Amino acid sequence: MTTIDAAALERVLSSVDVRLGVARRDTLGSGTVASLPAGSVWLVFVAGGAVHGQPPLGQACALDVDRVSRSVAFSPNAAQDLLVEGDAFLTLGRQPVTLRSDDGASLMIAELQLSDTAAELRDVLPEFITVTDFAGLEPAAAALARNLGPATPDDWPLRSGDPVICRLMTTTVLLSVIRAWAENGCAPAGWPSRSGDPFLDRVVEAIHDQPGREWTVEALAGISAMSRSVFAERFHRAIGRSPASYVTEVRMQSAKELLTSGHAVSDVSQQLGYASDEGFSRAFRRATGATPSSWRVRKLDPVRA
Repeated sequence: MTTIDAAALERVLSSVDVRLGVARRDTLGSGTVASLPAGSVWLVFVAGGAVHGQPPLGQACALDVDRVSRSVAFSPNAAQDLLVEGDAFLTLGRQPVTLRSDDGASLMIAELQLSDTAAELRDVLPEFITVTDFAGLEPAAAALARNLGPATPDDWPLRSGDPVICRLMTTTVLLSVIRAWAENGCAPAGWPSRSGDPFLDRVVEAIHDQPGREWTVEALAGISAMSRSVFAERFHRAIGRSPASYVTEVRMQSAKELLTSGHAVSDVSQQLGYASDEGFSRAFRRATGATPSSWRVRKLDPVRA
C-alpha cells in the first residue's frame, strides 16, 4: 500500500477552492443515461442502484471496508466500470463521460468550477478517481452527498445563503473523496509529486514556498544538485515548461490569492519580488489579460465588472 505524506496531502487539499458548485439529484430509469460533458470537474455519488461508465472508468483501486472494525482491504488495478450504491467518482473533465444504468439508479451529480488558484490540482490528480464504498470510508461526507441538490428543482424555493452553503458542502465532499482515494492505497507511488523526480520536487516546493524570491536558473539548479544545463533540460521535460515560466506561473497564482484576500496591488508586487508595481502589472496582464485591479473587481464583484 502506498504511504502518503500527511503534510503533502494537506497541501493538496488546502489548494482546492471551489468557486461554483451546482449540484443536482438525478434519477435514472432502466437503460437511461446521464451525460457529463468535457470542460468541467464532475463529482458523482451513487445514492442508490448502479451505473456503468462510458468510456470505461479505467483501472481503479477497489476498497473493501469493514464498517465495524473500520479496517480497509484494497485491490489495486481492479477493473471498475460499474459503480454501485455508496461509491463516488470524480473526473477532471478532460473528456466527456456517460453514466448508464441498466436497472435504475439515484445519483448526486455536482458540476464544479475550480478557482484559478486550484489549477495545480490538475497536475497531481489522474483524470478519473473512483472510490468504492465511499459511504463506508467517509460516512459523514456521504451523508452530505446524499442531500446535495434539490430533489425537485422546480418546486424548491431558494433560501438566503443556499448557494454558499451548497458550495461549502460540495467542497467538503470533494476533499473527502480525494482524501479517501489518497489515504487508502489508491494513489500512485510518489504522489503528489508533480515531476516524478525527488530532486525536481525539492525545486518545485521551494518555488511554491518562496514565490517572491529572485529565482535564477543557477539558484534552482543548486537546490536540485544538478548542473545548470542538466537541470533546465530535466525540468522542462518533467514539468512541461521552462523554470522561468514556472516561477512566473506560481507568482501569478500567488498574486490571485493575495488580491482576492484584499491585499493592495503594491503589497502584492512587493511580496512577489517585482521591482515596481508597473512591472508586476505588466506581468499580471500578460498572464491574465487584465490589470490586477480590474481582475480583482471581476472576481469579487462580477455584476459591477
